[in-house]
Amino acid sequence: MKRAGVVVIAATFVGALPSIAQQRTPLLGEKDVAALANELSGETAKRNLEGLARLHRQRGSAGFHAAAELVAERALAYGLSDVAILQFPADGKTFYGTQRSRPGWDAEEGELEEVRAKSGETNVKIASYRAMPIVLAEDSESAEVTAELVDVGEGTKDSDYAGKDIRGRMVLVSAQPGAVQDLAMARFGAVGIVSYAQNQKTAWWGENENLIRWGHLETFSANKTFAFMVSLKTARGLRERLGRGETIRLHAVVKAGQHASNYEVVTATIPGADAKLKEEEIAFSCHLDHQRPGANDNASGCLTILEVARTLQKLIGEGKLARPARTIRFFWPPEIEGTLALLNGKPELARRIKAAVHMDMVGGGPATKAVFHVTRGPMSLPSFVHDVAWAFAEFVNEQSYKFAATGSAEHPLVAPEGGKEPLRAEYSAYTMGSDHDVYQDSSFGIPAIYLNDWPDRYIHTNFDAAANIDTTKLKRAAFIGAASGYFLATMGDDKLQAVLDLVQMRTLRTAEEIRWKRAQVTTPCDGGEIERFEMEQVRPFVESVTRLTPDTLQIRWVRMGKIAANIENNSEGRCVQTRLTIGRNEPFRRRAEPKGPLVVFGYDYFAEHAKAAGIATPKLLTYEGLWGSGEEYAYEVLNFADGRRNSQEIRDAVSAEYGPVPLDLVEEYLQALEKIGVVERVK
Repeated sequence: MKRAGVVVIAATFVGALPSIAQQRTPLLGEKDVAALANELSGETAKRNLEGLARLHRQRGSAGFHAAAELVAERALAYGLSDVAILQFPADGKTFYGTQRSRPGWDAEEGELEEVRAKSGETNVKIASYRAMPIVLAEDSESAEVTAELVDVGEGTKDSDYAGKDIRGRMVLVSAQPGAVQDLAMARFGAVGIVSYAQNQKTAWWGENENLIRWGHLETFSANKTFAFMVSLKTARGLRERLGRGETIRLHAVVKAGQHASNYEVVTATIPGADAKLKEEEIAFSCHLDHQRPGANDNASGCLTILEVARTLQKLIGEGKLARPARTIRFFWPPEIEGTLALLNGKPELARRIKAAVHMDMVGGGPATKAVFHVTRGPMSLPSFVHDVAWAFAEFVNEQSYKFAATGSAEHPLVAPEGGKEPLRAEYSAYTMGSDHDVYQDSSFGIPAIYLNDWPDRYIHTNFDAAANIDTTKLKRAAFIGAASGYFLATMGDDKLQAVLDLVQMRTLRTAEEIRWKRAQVTTPCDGGEIERFEMEQVRPFVESVTRLTPDTLQIRWVRMGKIAANIENNSEGRCVQTRLTIGRNEPFRRRAEPKGPLVVFGYDYFAEHAKAAGIATPKLLTYEGLWGSGEEYAYEVLNFADGRRNSQEIRDAVSAEYGPVPLDLVEEYLQALEKIGVVERVK
């Protein structure tokens, strides 16, 4: 494709943009915006959050059940309909699509002490589950052990153990316990793990030596053990003493273990008004599970959608908002595995959901260094719904900056106990890591707005506390989510012109994205293929409006006809080498079962089935592209296996999204998927 094609697209829309830009409020009328802005309360959300953050909310545990009951009680008090706690067996045997259910895990006790050598000296407590539950790694098993401690560095390689007597001893490691347990226990005979694994890498990585990271053991490992998590400060002290030749003896007492339980998913609704459309649903989602305190991750998302539910129910009940045509449904599940259990276990719900608003970490205040994102969907599922959320986020950006800069704005969206800083939300390309991956997986194909903070220097640590949550941030996230969900629940042909304005602006952003990507690739061929694929995405993107409106008058193509004319000419940009391979092999199609991403929580469907089939790890899974890594490529390769694309076309699609990737890596992965029965060739 010639670069001039991009310019033509941009020029097509320049004159058509002011209609949204000149609106005082986007998509919703001023009355509706004012009602939402006035009623949404960051303080109410935070009060509920403070209650949730006191609970250690591990899957299938007593703490998670208490959290589910807390949310359900509040939902009932707020007058929501159809409030229920759905239960799905979690026993380690039942599968929900690609998710092997993980048994529940509970702990009663976890104490780690240093045994003082001299008689009469008091043992020194290093970690206590009762005081701080995060110190005991998830999936630890009961034990009582007194043993010497040995420093093995990272602990993930044979060389880490070379020349060290490990049998009958505990190991001090810098890796996550789950990455160590099989090697340390089965091969070298360790009896327990002490880990100082650090948080996800950000600019603040390793700066705070008092952080204690949430730890995990492998749920399905045959080598059951226990692990304690300690701070970097504690680990440095232990390593220095061991380095000087000191003997350190530790005493560990653990009462914990896995047990058959249930995934519990809290749900509630605001019923729709239209006799037919009320069977369609707009879903709000979060994940209710996490270690204590888990304030931003993810008490913030769960209590923000609860605040959305309270606000919409109240305003609709008072007649300040019209009841939407579609039903609005709320879910509070365990992360990813709970959503997979829900959508596989209740397929009728999956069929009703037209779009989802997913919140995972939306309240991080200045101390967390968090940046708020509205994240687009994967390129395999083009949809306008993300642009709806961005329209409201841009509105909040503008209003909050105006207030911060001048002290005055029509809708500053500032909470009485919160900050006054501007939001400065970012509109980001698709990133993985939460339940939005499940909704937008090709098994379900549900467009999901993903609202999230990143980075957050306290994620998954003891410092992810309610004190770091900003009530203003909660209010603003609630507004973006509530406005987006309410608009989608009310959308019909009468809203189509406003949506098409968003589509036009998105196309301009696509043109800029093409320029940005072409500047980074090294060959004109790859650059042309990226441009061609990005432009071909415009057609399904425009068509996505029909998911929520019939467009009986075909307004979308009256408005977007010039785009369509440009798209039809893009085949001239296909590289010669691509033309030669197109049609040489059959398209790939994902099978109807199993449903879900192949890498889920605590279980890797692909790895287990590939191992059973004698398949070596495909090189695609460790590939690093310009804008993505192996897991992302693999996720989208499977999503693009739609029965129309062959291996070359799938390669071109993922190359446009994440950067050029060799065709043989994509073909190797597709062949592996075929062997394990996930995809088939269309003859």
